[in-house]
Amino acid sequence: MTPILQIKNITKRYGGLTAVNDVSFDVNKGEILSVIGPNGAGKSTLFKLISSFVPATSGEVLFNGTRISSLAPHKVAQMGVVRTFQETTIFRSMTVRENIIVSHHLRSKASLFGFFIGTKQAKEDEAAFAASADNIVDFLGLQAIRNELASNLPQGHLRALGMAIGLATDPKVILLDEPFAGMNHDETMKMVNLVRRLRDERGVTVLLVEHDMPAVMKISDRIVCINFGQKIAEGTPKEIRENDKVIEAYLGSEDAAIGM
Repeated sequence: MTPILQIKNITKRYGGLTAVNDVSFDVNKGEILSVIGPNGAGKSTLFKLISSFVPATSGEVLFNGTRISSLAPHKVAQMGVVRTFQETTIFRSMTVRENIIVSHHLRSKASLFGFFIGTKQAKEDEAAFAASADNIVDFLGLQAIRNELASNLPQGHLRALGMAIGLATDPKVILLDEPFAGMNHDETMKMVNLVRRLRDERGVTVLLVEHDMPAVMKISDRIVCINFGQKIAEGTPKEIRENDKVIEAYLGSEDAAIGM
C-alpha cells in the first residue's frame, strides 16, 4: 500500500544556510508520526515544506502518490493536507463557533459573490457549515465555550480551537505544530487524548512537531528525529528512546527531556 504522505529527499537552502538537508520518510495512513529534534533542527521548516508554504530547493512531497510540492498552500489544504500553527490563526473578536464556521471556506461551493447576494447555494453552504461546526464543537468537547470570544480563551482552549479550525477543512492528514506548547500536565493529557480521538474516530492521519518529549513518547506510533536539518533516526518510541544518535543530539538535557 502506498503511504498517504511521502517526503522524498526534501532540501531547503536559504543562501548559504541549509535548513533541511535531503530528508526522506513516509507517513502511513491512520498513524500518528512525530517529528522531533533540538531547537533549530529544522522541524518548522520541514512542516512548511510539507504543507507547501515554502518551496523546496530540491526533493518533493507526495500525497496519495500525487506531487503537492509545487502547489499553492490553499490547494494543498483543499486536497486534504492541512497545517495548524504555533500561533493559532483565529479571529479573536469572534466566538469559538463563529471561528469554526468561517474556517469552512475552503469547502464552499458558492462563490464569494454568491455569499454576498445570498444565493441558494450560499445559503445551503452556510447551513452545512453551521451543522458541521456544531459537530466539531461536540467532538472536541467545546460545548461550554462555544459562544465564548476567542480573545478570552486560555492556552489549552486556544489549542483545541486551532484543531477545530483544522477539522473544519475536512483534512485527510493534519499537521500539528507544537500542539502541547504552553500547557500544564492536565491540559497536555487532554490534548493527547483529543489527538488520538482525531485519528481513531475521524480517521485523520496525524503528523506533529513537538518539544514535549513525554507527550511525544506517549502518543506516537513512530518518530522521526532531525538534527541540523538532517534525519538522524526513525522508529518506534522505544527505538528512538534507545538510539545513541538521538541521545547525543539532546546531550546537555536531562534524560527526562527525551522521555527516558
